[in-house]
Amino acid sequence: MLVLSKYLPTVLTKEEVVKIIQQLAGVHQLLIKLLYGTGLRLTEGLSLRVKDVDFTQRQIIVHDTKGNESRVTMLPESIAEELKIHLQSVKILHQQDLQKGYGSVYLPFALERKYPRAKYDWIWQFVFPSGSLSKDPRSGEVRRHHLHESSLQKALKQAVRQAGIQKKVGCHTFRHSFATHLLQNGYDIRTVQELLGHKDVKTTMIYTHVLNRGGKAVRSPLD
Repeated sequence: MLVLSKYLPTVLTKEEVVKIIQQLAGVHQLLIKLLYGTGLRLTEGLSLRVKDVDFTQRQIIVHDTKGNESRVTMLPESIAEELKIHLQSVKILHQQDLQKGYGSVYLPFALERKYPRAKYDWIWQFVFPSGSLSKDPRSGEVRRHHLHESSLQKALKQAVRQAGIQKKVGCHTFRHSFATHLLQNGYDIRTVQELLGHKDVKTTMIYTHVLNRGGKAVRSPLD
């Protein structure tokens, strides 16, 4: 049975989102734009592979951790060009790794055994790779994993403080804000459910409660 939280999620206003983004730079700024603009979870954003980004269709394919389901969300027009430029630099980094005898990446679901050379292919590389190579504890192979979540979390914490936002803000807050702002813009609950990847619409319904003003939208007699 689905148990919903009794607590409403923290949601930023559009103005607060902009203020925070303005305090970020580089990859961290691009990542937060992506999380807010697509509704991705942090782990989903960090785990994106080059093949998952479809610039032609302006969409992003999101695969779940079990690998037996996927969903599609939009690729925001406003960051498409920025993401292309980012990937150009990532490709150069990958080519440099290959020249040094590295360049492999972890492949999920036994794909590495089935396609031994695929781990070197560009399309399987992470969109947001780590700044350094490291030994994969599963295989012992030295490879480049995706950016560590703590790197973004630390940068975001500082950005929120600099923006003067008096709310408890984490990376997941931008997913909450994505959903709430879509509903504010008139999109139906089922569409938002699909974009978020919720199996039950009841989970998505929490954002309809967030939309209500304090006191369930009842106007105070003092006003």
